[in-house]
Amino acid sequence: MRPLQISAETAVKLSKSLNIPLEQIMHMPQHILLAKMAEIQKKEEEK
Repeated sequence: MRPLQISAETAVKLSKSLNIPLEQIMHMPQHILLAKMAEIQKKEEEK
């Protein structure tokens, strides 16, 4: 499995908002990461 194609800034932002270590973000399967990103976006839209 190849590494995720996301920028360093995006990875740091995701790790902070999901409370997941940065290394775990970078090795997470892409479909799971996309689901987590959608979850974050839904929470932000509810505010």
